[in-house]
Amino acid sequence: MPKMKVKSGAKKRFGVTGTGKIKRKHAYKSHILTKKSKKRKRNLGYFTIVDKADVKNVRQMIQK
Repeated sequence: MPKMKVKSGAKKRFGVTGTGKIKRKHAYKSHILTKKSKKRKRNLGYFTIVDKADVKNVRQMIQK
């Protein structure tokens, strides 16, 4: 049986924390930034944890 490949799009977008949770970046930080507040743009820059409803699918995509 051939090796399972990681989804290349998912490996660029997700990472795993030390405790095993999956982290992701926020959306809406790439353009039309003039109408967004400083606070909103600052908070979009940080990582967040993937929602529990999506964890199973994401793990499957990044599993080696």
